Amino acid sequence: MPDVEYESGERIARLTLNRPERGNGLTPELLSELGQCVERAEHDPDIHVLLLAGKGKGFCGGYDLVWSAEGRLPNHDPSEPWDPMLDYSGMSRNVRTFMSLFHCSKPVICKVHGFCVAGGTDLALCSDLLVIGSDAKIGYPPARVWGSPTTSMWSYRLGAQRAKRLLFTGDCLSGAEALDWGLAIEAPRPEELDERADALARRIAQVPVNQLQMMKLLVNQSLYSQGLHATQMIGTVFDGIARHTREGYAFAARAAQDGWREAVRERDQPFEDQRR
Repeated sequence: MPDVEYESGERIARLTLNRPERGNGLTPELLSELGQCVERAEHDPDIHVLLLAGKGKGFCGGYDLVWSAEGRLPNHDPSEPWDPMLDYSGMSRNVRTFMSLFHCSKPVICKVHGFCVAGGTDLALCSDLLVIGSDAKIGYPPARVWGSPTTSMWSYRLGAQRAKRLLFTGDCLSGAEALDWGLAIEAPRPEELDERADALARRIAQVPVNQLQMMKLLVNQSLYSQGLHATQMIGTVFDGIARHTREGYAFAARAAQDGWREAVRERDQPFEDQRR
């Protein structure tokens, strides 16, 4: 079974994350397949728009922490010297895959149901349009420990103050809040999510592909001129640093000993307590 399913028809390429048993957790294999699917759609003259979605209970829970936090990642032994460039090289590869959605000359719609957190938000924010269920949640909890958003799209999508509000706390937004904040273009009720995302894709697909390509390139230039490339380089470097701080090592050790769910629960519990 592929980690990313690809279907096409009606000028729409449908890319679906297919690891529902792991919350569509990101692995090198899934990211490689995703990049190949984006390239396939890019070079298909019959495709006008891409629609990215996920199977199972949610869109994407971020990196598969059984593979990463609970495993023995190379270059992550606290008793050995850390090579930051080795870390940067690996994460940059992932950023290139995320940004393939942004660089694809054709529009990309991301349909989010259930949850879109941590590294999963890179997929959503590098897409052009976000359609999210009103009851779904989206955010970057690793901002609390063990992570930095490598694609660094939050400030470009939300503005500086709202990006800081989320990254200073690691809090999540509901789909309805994401619409209110301008992060999403639509936040329909869960039972209407598929219909609304499909309707938007079909509407965009009516436009000649060359017009769509020009409009996307035109708008994207404004983000390039704001320094997106430099910001992503810093974000990727910071992500490596965040996993090699005292707190980052402690989080990884806790995950290796008792499982990532327990490590995440302990990290996030104080924030949940404050909501009560």
